[in-house]
Amino acid sequence: MIEESSIERLKTSIDIVDVISNYIELKKSGANFKANCPFHGEKTPSFVVSPQKQIFHCFGCGIGGDSIKFVMEYEKLSYPEAIEKLASNYNFTLTYTKGKNSGSADERRVLELLQNHYKEALYKNKIALDYLSNRGVTKKSIEHFGIGYVGSSQSVFNILKSNQIPLPKALDAGVIAKGENGDFYARLIERVTFPIYNAAGAIVGFGGRTLSNHPAKYINSPQTKLFNKSRLLYGYYLAKSTIYDKKEIIVTEGYLDVIMLHQAGFTNTVATLGTALTSDHLPTLRKGEPKIILAYDGDKAGVAAALKAAKMLSASGFEGSVVLFPEGKDPADMVADNNTKELQSILKSGSDLVIFVIEQIKNSYNLSNPYEKQNAIAEVNNYLNSLSKVVRDSYALEAARVFNTQAAYFKSNKRDSFKQTAQNSNNSIPKDPAWEAILKTLLENNSLIDSLLDILDFSLAKGYESAFRNLAQGNLDDPTLRGIAIDESIPILDESEFKAQLLKELEIYYKFKLKELMHRSDLDYNKKSYLIRKIKTDILPRIKKGELVPYESSFTI
Repeated sequence: MIEESSIERLKTSIDIVDVISNYIELKKSGANFKANCPFHGEKTPSFVVSPQKQIFHCFGCGIGGDSIKFVMEYEKLSYPEAIEKLASNYNFTLTYTKGKNSGSADERRVLELLQNHYKEALYKNKIALDYLSNRGVTKKSIEHFGIGYVGSSQSVFNILKSNQIPLPKALDAGVIAKGENGDFYARLIERVTFPIYNAAGAIVGFGGRTLSNHPAKYINSPQTKLFNKSRLLYGYYLAKSTIYDKKEIIVTEGYLDVIMLHQAGFTNTVATLGTALTSDHLPTLRKGEPKIILAYDGDKAGVAAALKAAKMLSASGFEGSVVLFPEGKDPADMVADNNTKELQSILKSGSDLVIFVIEQIKNSYNLSNPYEKQNAIAEVNNYLNSLSKVVRDSYALEAARVFNTQAAYFKSNKRDSFKQTAQNSNNSIPKDPAWEAILKTLLENNSLIDSLLDILDFSLAKGYESAFRNLAQGNLDDPTLRGIAIDESIPILDESEFKAQLLKELEIYYKFKLKELMHRSDLDYNKKSYLIRKIKTDILPRIKKGELVPYESSFTI
């Protein structure tokens, strides 16, 4: 079992905003962050993350908790598995009651051992060193990015054997595979290797560039517990400080583009791992809210990839540009040829994301044909409607300019989206603001709870009876309590306001009880008379004087 103290250290070493933003896009909203809930379908964000309280809560479906709870729900993991996943992502070493290592620590140990082996092997292989030298990669860059070399399959098995690594562990780490005949083989052979790190700087896999005649020029590690190529960006760990400082990120298509651009001083460069930019990359790209520069090849495939990415990024609210390198102007080769100034000029001269999409749509039609022009305008309108209303309207004139036509053709038909709709469940609407303020105050000042137990019965809290009971019992994972704790619109009362609100609630309660008693015909006459007299002549006058009257069980009728 994982030691409880180890779990607590992990919790204090991670930030819930950073954890959740690795999975979904979060946008600042006051002191908190908001997003569309990943656990139920919605169009208006009701999912809130509190960096102060280190919890999340969805006002639509009620799910919430801490970082561990989020990973459990999102990844469909057990509690220990979620803890180990977080520990792996943040390069944190867990301790176990019986001295066992973290479940992911074994896989990482395999990757780290092989990385050290690959780095050493590079300097013993002239062909690999010549390849890197011919591409203009300096020794400093080799060291900075940890570039290595893997030779034969047997060399991999030798290192595993010498370090007593069981083959199943190496299989889990993704460095070997099992053939159809049941035999194991190394995934990477005769390749220059590029270690891949997560955002916290922990190694999670490898990429490899063949130096033989293998038909697959580049291959990556397979999907493992540590490695998900659809979310990872090569070089992000080394680039993130510059990205945050410059508020700009350059997205390229390959390992060498990243290495060479960093070598030339563009240390905010990253690359996708042999896949197109997808929505899974957006949470990472969103961190620090940088502008995006898509730096792609200008061939047909590059244009298609840039168009798809530009549509997705702009529809997701990103600002940025597209740079298409003409034939013979590969960014890595430009750095190798010392054309850094020209490269800088190209990167600065990109086309705005939205305008790029509009122009590419225009270029795909024959505008001299009125029917094709009509279809082109319809496609642009469909695209513009994927943007926010303000952004859409801002680009309507640009669309008219590109098509050399009237702006009326691009008039918005979207309704004003600034007014929040009530599409979420009624859970997002406070049932009783007074009791929510009382509970919020109690959450912030636990010392008040014990003193109130003699004054209030749980039933006095009406629809919040269950929440009140859980608060008294210390169960703060109650969905209602969590929602109240995270809702910035609910005030925390000072001492005088708190007492005044309690007195008001007591008065409302006993007046309701008095009215109820007056209409009860099933009660014993003497008991009914006593209770009515008690409320009229004792309880209500004392409340009017500002006294918090202790609750009597005799009123539970």
